[in-house]
Amino acid sequence: MFPETKNISLQKIEATFLKEKEINFFVLRLDLVHPYISGNKWFKLKYNLEEAKRQGKNTLLTFGGAYSNHIIATAAAGKEFGFKTVGIIRGEELDENDNSVLKFAKDCGMELRFVSREEYRKKSFHNSDEFYMLPEGGTNELAVKGCSEISSLIGIQFDYISCAVGTGGTIAGIVFSLKEIQKAIGFPVLKGGGFLKNEIEKLVQTNANFELQTEYHFGGYAKKNEELLSFISDFKSNHNIQLDFVYTGKMMFGIFDLIVKNYFQKGTTIVAVHTGGLFKFADSEPRH
Repeated sequence: MFPETKNISLQKIEATFLKEKEINFFVLRLDLVHPYISGNKWFKLKYNLEEAKRQGKNTLLTFGGAYSNHIIATAAAGKEFGFKTVGIIRGEELDENDNSVLKFAKDCGMELRFVSREEYRKKSFHNSDEFYMLPEGGTNELAVKGCSEISSLIGIQFDYISCAVGTGGTIAGIVFSLKEIQKAIGFPVLKGGGFLKNEIEKLVQTNANFELQTEYHFGGYAKKNEELLSFISDFKSNHNIQLDFVYTGKMMFGIFDLIVKNYFQKGTTIVAVHTGGLFKFADSEPRH
């Protein structure tokens, strides 16, 4: 159902400090896979949409906040692959004209239902056989299955693979496909994200060769400061890769900091997964 991913590339990062540390560093450009079914969302949705079709469900129902990149991806996928979509949006004070993310979702044909934050937390209003339900952030077993295909796109031998961690689905999928000598490093974007270790292990259900670096959240989810914003700006200038401050910027900052601190042995090859989440919306700050 989903076409083959042809736009993804592996980009080598050249920098003086990488040469000094004798580190080979690459970025897997999942952000190039699709303008709106962006990055890891493509892989999370792939098998879920196939399962919805197998079940004969023609409507996808999911959940998200007013700036959710999962809402964007689901709305775009519904339009592209012939599904009706319903988005349960956190915040009864909002409407479809509140920002360009919600407007985009509506323009894709998504029915937006705005609920109170209390009702949203309960998520007890979605039980209907007419819908194929996608969880908030898109993480479930089929999403993990899709994300297990990510490392096969790299095409080189590597020692470490890293990604930002929101719900844990992407890194869980990546861990599935690693060789014993390879290791995944996740960078939780939530303050106190260490609890995700257990969640990821539940999703993997096997020996999970990964670690979480929990000190690069910059104050919590969607928080930022001038140091992070300056790093993102410099990274764009030096390598022509745009990062966001919610996910990929924090992950990349963390990797660079670990390299500087000699966390990795000389000769190590590291691949950082760019999980997308960047959209051409003037007021968007992509979030789950």
